[in-house]
Amino acid sequence: MKRKVVFIADADSWSAEALIARFSQDGANLILNSSREDKEWDNMIVSCTAAGSNLLVTHADLSSSGDISTMLDQAEKLLGPVDVMIHNCCAISPASVESCEETEFVEIMRKNAKSAFFCTQALGKRMAARGFGSMIFVSSIHNEKPTGSSFAYSASQGSVKMLAHEAALFLGRSGIRVNVIEMGPVEGSDTTFQSPVSGLYDDYRYKVPGGKLGTAKDLAELAFFLAGEEAGYLNGADIRLDGGFLLHYMDHRMNKPAGEETRTP
Repeated sequence: MKRKVVFIADADSWSAEALIARFSQDGANLILNSSREDKEWDNMIVSCTAAGSNLLVTHADLSSSGDISTMLDQAEKLLGPVDVMIHNCCAISPASVESCEETEFVEIMRKNAKSAFFCTQALGKRMAARGFGSMIFVSSIHNEKPTGSSFAYSASQGSVKMLAHEAALFLGRSGIRVNVIEMGPVEGSDTTFQSPVSGLYDDYRYKVPGGKLGTAKDLAELAFFLAGEEAGYLNGADIRLDGGFLLHYMDHRMNKPAGEETRTP
C-alpha cells in the first residue's frame, strides 16, 4: 500500500478511524471525504504524517456526480489517481415498511445507495483507463437479512450489494476488483437494530459462536487485505464478517459465560 491512494467515502463513519489507521500504517495516501465542515482533523493529520502517509480531507456531496468529479480532479493533482475505493456510507434510521416517510426513505437511499453508484461510476472510469484498481463496499448482513427495524437501511444495502456485483462483472474486464464486506454485529448493534418484531439482537453477543463481537479493527484488516495484491483473484465476492452470527438459531444453546443464567427453550 505504500504511496497507493485510498479514497474513504465517509470519514465520519464508525469504521473510518480504524480504516485510516490501518492504511496509513502501511504508508498509503488517503483521501477522506467528510460531510462535517466543522470537524477537527489536526490530530489525525499529525498521526498519519508520522506514519509516512499524506492525508487530504474533502467535502464532496457523493450523491452528485459533478461534485465527485471535481473533487477527484483536485485530489489527483495533490496525491495522484485513486487506487483503492472504500465505500463505507451506512446512514440508518428506524423506519418500518408501514411507517417510513417518503423523505426518510429517499434520504437513506441517497446517502447509501446513490452515493455508491456515483462513486463507482466516477472512479470506475478513471481506474479502467489505468487498467487496475480495487473497490470495497462496506455493507451489512442486512443486505439480505431483514432488520425488523430499519427497512430503508436494508433496502439501501441490498442495492449496494447488487451494484457491486454488476460492477465486478463489468469493471473486472478492465482489471478492477470489486468486493463486498457484509459486517455483522458490533458493540451497540442491539440498540441500533432494536425491533418490535424481531428477536435477532436479543442477547446478540452470545449468538456469535465465539462469544466475541466484531470491531472496526476487524473490518479494517479485511479491507486492507482486499485492497492488496494478495487478494488478486477475489472479485465479485461477498465476505460475511459476522463471527458466525447468522448461523445461530437456538437461543437455549447460546455460548454464555459460565455463571450466567441460561435461557430455557
